[in-house]
Amino acid sequence: MKSKSIFGIITSMVVFFSMQFTFAQNMKVDTLKEVVIRSNSLVNATVTNAFTKDFRDAVGPRWYRLDKNFLVKFLSGNQKNNTLYDKKGVQLYHITYMRGHDLPAEIRGLVNKKYNDEMVLTAIHVEQDSRDIWVVNLKSGNEWVLARVEDEQVDEVQRLTDTLE
Repeated sequence: MKSKSIFGIITSMVVFFSMQFTFAQNMKVDTLKEVVIRSNSLVNATVTNAFTKDFRDAVGPRWYRLDKNFLVKFLSGNQKNNTLYDKKGVQLYHITYMRGHDLPAEIRGLVNKKYNDEMVLTAIHVEQDSRDIWVVNLKSGNEWVLARVEDEQVDEVQRLTDTLE
C-alpha cells in the first residue's frame, strides 16, 4: 500500500515537472531577409545558345550548376547525354550513354577484333577537347570485361568473374 502511494506521488511529480519544462520553452521565430529573383533561368543566354546550336535534337534538357560551369542532361536519339559548358558557352565535355546495339559499326569492329566471343552490353562515349574515348562493357559466359577504345586501340581496363553463375 505504501509503495503504491509513493509510486503515485513520484509519477505525479514527473508529469508535473515535465509539463513545466515543455511550456517553459521560448518560441523564437527568425525572420529571413526578403529574396528577390532577378532572372527566370540559372543558365545564361550564351550557354543556352551554344547548347541549342550543338544539340538541335535534344529532348528534355535539365540544367545543373556545377561550380562555375553548367551541366545539362538530356536525351538525343533515345540515348542519355551529359554535357558540361563553361560560362562562355564553350563545351568542356560531352558524354553519351548507349546500349550495345547502338555502338557504331567502326567501334564495334575494333572491339570484336579483340573480343570476338563477348557480347557488347553497354557503351559510354566521352568527347573532350580533341579526344574520342569509348568505354565498352562486354559479357562472355561468366566474365565481365570493361574495355577502353581510343585512337583505334582497344585496351582492357578490367575483367571480373561472376561467381553467382
